[in-house]
Amino acid sequence: MIHKIVRRPKVDDSHLPNTLSPLLKQIYASRGSSAEDCELTLARLLRPDTMKGLAEGAAIIADAIKAQRSILIMGDFDADGATSTSVCMLALTMMGATKVDYLIPNRFDYGYGLSPEIVAVAHSKGAELLITVDNGISSIEGVAAAKALGMQVVITDHHLPGKTVPDADAIVNPNQVDCNFASKSIAGVGVAFYLMSALRAELSKRNWYQEQGLAVPNLGQLLDIVALGTVADVVALDCNNRILVEAGLQRVRAGRCRAGITALLEVAKRNPARIVASDFGFAVGPRLNAAGRLDEMALGVETLLCDDMMSARRMAAELDGLNAERRDLEADMQQEALKSLASVELNEAELPWGIALFQEDWHQGVIGILASRIKDRYHRPVIAFADAGEGEIKGSARSIKGLHMRDLLELINSRHPGMILKFGGHAMAAGLSLKAKDFPAFEQAYDQSVRELLKPELLTGELVTDGELIPNEMKLEMAWELRNAGPWGQEFPEPLFDGYFKVIQQRIVGEKHLKLVLETECGQTMLDAIAFNVDLTTWPDATIKHARVVYKLDVNEFRGNQTLQLMVDQIEAM
Repeated sequence: MIHKIVRRPKVDDSHLPNTLSPLLKQIYASRGSSAEDCELTLARLLRPDTMKGLAEGAAIIADAIKAQRSILIMGDFDADGATSTSVCMLALTMMGATKVDYLIPNRFDYGYGLSPEIVAVAHSKGAELLITVDNGISSIEGVAAAKALGMQVVITDHHLPGKTVPDADAIVNPNQVDCNFASKSIAGVGVAFYLMSALRAELSKRNWYQEQGLAVPNLGQLLDIVALGTVADVVALDCNNRILVEAGLQRVRAGRCRAGITALLEVAKRNPARIVASDFGFAVGPRLNAAGRLDEMALGVETLLCDDMMSARRMAAELDGLNAERRDLEADMQQEALKSLASVELNEAELPWGIALFQEDWHQGVIGILASRIKDRYHRPVIAFADAGEGEIKGSARSIKGLHMRDLLELINSRHPGMILKFGGHAMAAGLSLKAKDFPAFEQAYDQSVRELLKPELLTGELVTDGELIPNEMKLEMAWELRNAGPWGQEFPEPLFDGYFKVIQQRIVGEKHLKLVLETECGQTMLDAIAFNVDLTTWPDATIKHARVVYKLDVNEFRGNQTLQLMVDQIEAM
């Protein structure tokens, strides 16, 4: 789909420091940055005492450590859950906890969250205190089961709560009612990090470290893991999240990160000294996620916990293999999904506003990525379902701007009680379960609800750019300046530009990528460019001599040489 190109309007940038280039000042100002936002120092992190439940949670955990009670971290099976689990495991060990372990439900056996079934497993392991990370806010039955078995429960989560929350001993979630913590976009790993920071302070207040002969731990050592989880979970990079991510990236660039992260960067062929946030999002995160999608996320956690480089490389290689398997599965599923939509694709009027897809042999671990790919292709909210056994199907939903997915599911649930067995999530992504026999009825209710809530103009995808660059700005030095001006990510997008070019050369590389040589319309500058996963029915085409290109400036490194390259997001023949 060719997206409509919308250029950001020029805004006042006089409040930003003149040490920035004029282009970067305008880019920052257009994203709402203040002068203070340009200083991504840890001293500017939001204060933990504004996060509701943090003090109570820290006190409960401190009591458990002092009493040598058995603590079990209950994680989730994605990258945010794995990093959250790792942060808590490492921090608690550094703080002298002697009985601490973790448990991540296998998504195929137990599903998402703190279910009564996984609580029974935790109880069999002798757990006395459960700490959920990146889950728990919707686990009403699971928390009740844990309390009935005599366990305490501290919930840490960042997902939106429902009308009723669990009866836990403490809930730490910035999105719960009456929480004044300003960063509502913090990832689960960020919430876990804040809790561990509050716990460190609580134990200091109790003279714990002095009594135990321990040094007060430096939790800054964990910021590389926090940065990875924050970027991989695709949360909005508000100022607080940018501070956390930048601090973690600095550790990696300085060679002071975990062995597991170094090993994952190696298998992804990324240079740690030059890492940027997108490397976490597109290279490391997917390999970590592959464990939870196809196997046991414990492999991902163990990779992050590992402090031996040889072992870390072995586990990273295993994760790399799982990720390759995941890519193959996803490609096959995507082809099947596109075939099922082919009959209506030529007549856009017949295309559902809300696309729901189900095939019995689809893999549960890959439906989220499938939904995302189909959403990107058609620019419509998508839910992809896979068989979950015993007559149930599980769905993974991805939304587009202007439609809050969890609110949509809440609406369907209120209109059709019992149709959705369970659901949870946030604005852009959610998960749900249905009876397989109810899929046709759900498909209809879903499309109808999307049509009610979504404005028609939002079905046309947009690419918002920072305008056109003049030839003098298309330099390697500018690419480096923009690269180092991040971290860029969700809601703080990497600079994107558009312009008209002459197409000098074009050829396919790697079976589906378009390698280009472009020339500016004025003929002043020749540029290398690459567009990934192009439509092979359109490209290459020797008759196309002019194109409008939407692109990012990138630094291409090959055999020690650095050159400017345009990373093409969209190319439209003119």
